[in-house]
Amino acid sequence: MLQQHGEVQVRAGVEADLPALTDLYNHYIRETSITFDLEPFTPDQRRPWLLSHPQDGPHRLLVAQEATEQTKNPHNGPEHGPSAGSAAPGSGQPAGALLGYATSSAFRPKAAYAPSVEVTVYCAPHAAGRGIGTLLYKALFETLADEDVHRAYAGITQPNEASTRLHTRFGFRHIGTYTEVGRKFDCYWDVAWYQKDLG
Repeated sequence: MLQQHGEVQVRAGVEADLPALTDLYNHYIRETSITFDLEPFTPDQRRPWLLSHPQDGPHRLLVAQEATEQTKNPHNGPEHGPSAGSAAPGSGQPAGALLGYATSSAFRPKAAYAPSVEVTVYCAPHAAGRGIGTLLYKALFETLADEDVHRAYAGITQPNEASTRLHTRFGFRHIGTYTEVGRKFDCYWDVAWYQKDLG
């Protein structure tokens, strides 16, 4: 699945994205309370997470990246090959800077939770304000439309007005808050939970 949105393309994540995905996530580990992971990952440590999101089924990983001239017009032919740092579509390699990613993951491990997913979106700091989160969630929920998914949940560390606005725009509603549930940077943080009905 590949969707082009002007200068941005959204597609399924692949193993070649792992270094950039890990770098992006590590930024949020080091600099923010958005994730409750405390120690940065290496790409090898992050590989099981990537592999838990295949390109079909309810658990997906979508990435947004800068479109290159090759991905904008793949019919240019070999004489107009990919620019430096990119690769041809279908090669399994990323082509253009990573702008963000979104996932749908298992909500809980017990079998009866299978129709529920937990969703999340992370945008690269340099891509803020470009609507990347909106593009990623739009594509993610389109891919989930044909899956056996009944509910989507999102936990948002408080305060996070931008994430709250994004989830509300996609039809999530606040269903409760875990107070002081996590400790990071010597502070306790609340997590507000939001639910989207999918079926």
